[in-house]
Amino acid sequence: MSTLEKPGRRTVVKWALASTGLPIVSQALGAVAEGRAKPEDSGPRGGSSVTLSSGAQIYYLEDWFGEPWLDPEPVVFLHGDLEKGEIWYGWVPRMAQHYRLFRLDLPGFGRSTVPANFEWSLPNLARALGSFLDAVGVPSAHIIGAKTGGALAMYFAATNPQRVRTLVVASGPFSSVDPKMASSSQQVRLGSAASKEEMEYFDKLRDATSMETKRAVQSMNSSFNLDSLLPQISAPTLIITSDRSALQSVETVLRSQTKIPHSRLLVLTSDAYHVAVAKADECVSNVLAFIQETKQQA
Repeated sequence: MSTLEKPGRRTVVKWALASTGLPIVSQALGAVAEGRAKPEDSGPRGGSSVTLSSGAQIYYLEDWFGEPWLDPEPVVFLHGDLEKGEIWYGWVPRMAQHYRLFRLDLPGFGRSTVPANFEWSLPNLARALGSFLDAVGVPSAHIIGAKTGGALAMYFAATNPQRVRTLVVASGPFSSVDPKMASSSQQVRLGSAASKEEMEYFDKLRDATSMETKRAVQSMNSSFNLDSLLPQISAPTLIITSDRSALQSVETVLRSQTKIPHSRLLVLTSDAYHVAVAKADECVSNVLAFIQETKQQA
């Protein structure tokens, strides 16, 4: 697999270590230089799907832009509710030059389906994620989650430490989400820089989600708390948030982030909550550098 070049002065990534208790605000960074389950083809748009023992069928996109004879380390992306794996599009061009990416539609979202008796809880979603990794032949991976996908990523990292190489959470909630948050506008979620077309795209994703899934996820999101699990996360962890989000304050994130061993907090300059989309390029620069630094220290 290709290696990352040492960043120049303009691309130095500034970290706020958990031990200091102080977040930093990161300005725009330059670019960092550079199955076994026999997945079924899922149609003309590409992608594959695997059927889990629970009856859930998981659709996913797989990206690797490097030499075909290499076996790069895997990265698994977990999206938020009312979305699908496609929303990580801004991460693919650069991340896929260094890692094999798996962008799955979580159970019940996008082109993934669930059986009628599916249990909507973080423990069961974590079991589904573990079964997915088994199905595609991935013993362990770098896990990256946004929003509800971030909460799932933290739960999975705490309960399956041997399967998580590094953990990245972008605007993930640490405890129950106010149901009113589901009705917040795309402008609030994506920030003032979001275009009309971008907001319409995410509205379409929301509208395409079944009412049954919406109700189930809203119920799940209103009744969880990760506080007791955060100290059990052993993987090197990067928590990303924004400095002016109306939905999640830096102070709230900091209180929970400091409970995670080997974690650091990165605060991006933005009024968007969904920084994984709104600040995708800046997130990628920092994540590539974070993973590379972690590997060098191992």
